[in-house]
Amino acid sequence: MSLIKRENGDNSLPPTTNRHNKLEGLVELADILSEQINIDEIIRLIAQKSATLLEAETALIMLLNPKTQNTIKTIFRDGRELDGEKFRLVQINVCGWVLNKKEPFLSADIKTDDRFAKKQFKDVPVKSVVSVPLKTEGNVIGCILLLNGETIPDFSNADLVLLTKLSAIASPYLRNLQQLQQYFEAPLSENALLTKYKSVGLLGKSLKYIELLQSIEAAARCDVRVLLEGQTGTGKELIARAIHNFSARGPKTFLAIDCGAIPENLIESELFGHVKGAFTGAAKDRKGVFEAASGGTLFMDEIGNLPFAMQSKLMRVLQEGEIRPLGSNAPRKIDVRVICATSSSLQDLVKEGKFRDDLYYRLHVYPIYIPSLQDRQEDISILADHFLRKFSVEQRKKAISFHESIIKFMQRRPWPGNIRELENFVERMTAIAMPDDSEITADRLPPDLQSEYKEIISTRGPDWQQSLGDNLEEYEAQLIRKALVESNWNQSQAAKLLQISESNIRFRMGKLGIRKPQEI
Repeated sequence: MSLIKRENGDNSLPPTTNRHNKLEGLVELADILSEQINIDEIIRLIAQKSATLLEAETALIMLLNPKTQNTIKTIFRDGRELDGEKFRLVQINVCGWVLNKKEPFLSADIKTDDRFAKKQFKDVPVKSVVSVPLKTEGNVIGCILLLNGETIPDFSNADLVLLTKLSAIASPYLRNLQQLQQYFEAPLSENALLTKYKSVGLLGKSLKYIELLQSIEAAARCDVRVLLEGQTGTGKELIARAIHNFSARGPKTFLAIDCGAIPENLIESELFGHVKGAFTGAAKDRKGVFEAASGGTLFMDEIGNLPFAMQSKLMRVLQEGEIRPLGSNAPRKIDVRVICATSSSLQDLVKEGKFRDDLYYRLHVYPIYIPSLQDRQEDISILADHFLRKFSVEQRKKAISFHESIIKFMQRRPWPGNIRELENFVERMTAIAMPDDSEITADRLPPDLQSEYKEIISTRGPDWQQSLGDNLEEYEAQLIRKALVESNWNQSQAAKLLQISESNIRFRMGKLGIRKPQEI
């Protein structure tokens, strides 16, 4: 089951244009699915496209195991996995009705629908519902279910027709019953995937990270536009390069441009180029990034910052496959794969009238959500060790590891700047380390981070993921450090506070890696 947030708000497109975009979206879906071999990614893409085309707040996909008749339950919202328990009642009843009747289902208000018991859905945040069966070779293998709340427009008969068409396109790609059975019974192999993407600088081992790699791998097999959505600092350009490198365009040019960093009066020339004399200072012809990247990939970061007037010109370029340099009337054909990225919601910008809805449809062909560092805490130690080795070489230091207490601090600390902020933190810690330090400990934390460290470590409850001995050692280190601070790091006085011998406290400090902070 896949869960995706509503992809668009009020639609200001003319009806004919809107229908054209939605039909084109069905063609794009068929094109993308034809390249996929990963069942997880097929399910995610079908749910994502269903939600986008029908402007649904929530999209769920249920598939049946051909042997056990159990269902796949993979939950997404904005590309992120989450608990879908609050929709379970609607899912069970409506999908059950569709699977039993083998018919599509449409309801303007599920709470008053006489096909179900009164007040059955009174506590569910759902109003309008549409669902169609997934059929292949005469068998119903599941269903697609779309839900809207009270504030979202009701689904219409036209939506039901469109969803039925989408189901007809999607179902053949789910017909391999053996593959469905493997989805239930066997985990996907990960080692080759981790090794492959480590070679281009992508590191991790968490479930969220592996799911991200599966999406990147699937996107690399297609030659369609990709939209990367995620917080700042999550490595969107690195991911875009990985998609390019492992695609058929890999040997060709990869160019990157930040749409928010170019002055508005220069961005057209930067994108499309100009001819000699086009404006004051244009002494010769100059290619824009679209033409320079022809045959390869153009990465457009922070696409939401593209000026509104320029959005319509970009729309024409994507639609026609040609550019017109500034000052020229002669079009030039280009062949460029566009990968866009945004750290803000394009859906919200569309609703606010700051981003064209037709351009949004053009870009939202293969969306990939990039999890934040908070969502993949298991990867923090891997990334930190990688950065430490890198900066130790650059700074001619001997540090090769962090003490466990620093690792815990990094895993528990919020990182609003994500991987970029973590990298800056490790670079700073490497600079602070003494030349002969092989391990960086909490004592090396600068004064401005000491208080944050103490607060995070002291307020954290037991870590049930680690052993009793590890939890006791952590608590012991907190007590010893507190006694030392209160004694101005006089070990004799601290030992008296703890009611242990001075030799014992020195032994415990060495074992737990406790050292007096250095003045920075």
